[in-house]
Amino acid sequence: MPRGDKSAYTDKQKRQAEHIEESERERGASEGTAERIAWATVNKQDGGGKRSGSARQATKKVARKTTAKKASASKATAKKVAKKTAAKKTPAKNTPAKKAVTRKTAAKKAVKKAPAKVPAKKAAAGKATQKSASRSTAAKKAAKTRAAKKAVRRTAAKKAARTRASS
Repeated sequence: MPRGDKSAYTDKQKRQAEHIEESERERGASEGTAERIAWATVNKQDGGGKRSGSARQATKKVARKTTAKKASASKATAKKVAKKTAAKKTPAKNTPAKKAVTRKTAAKKAVKKAPAKVPAKKAAAGKATQKSASRSTAAKKAAKTRAAKKAVRRTAAKKAARTRASS
């Protein structure tokens, strides 16, 4: 069967392709593009020509199922590997995190003891730490990343301002 031969398609598939092609032509696509889009759509919907007999359809279904099983199995193993690596990494990360937590609790205590004398920035930081207690780990990590990026941007802006001022 030469490439581009449509003999393996059913009459219904051919009608669908013709209808899609007409729609694409109305939308302004060229004839070749409209035909290409039409047959690509039919292939995507039906998985190719259905006219070759029942044996071909059965093998297609089996092939789809086996690829789906392989994909799910590889996803499961990837998740297991990710969990193991995460478990290995957590002990190393705990020590700086604990220090950060103690700093946050100290900041909370300072906010509670002297709310009138605390500058606005530190009070806002204290409020942020109080809110973070109810957030998930992922949300806390995201907030920490945002804060770090903000600090980097701020230092870069200061550096740029110094270079502009000196030149």
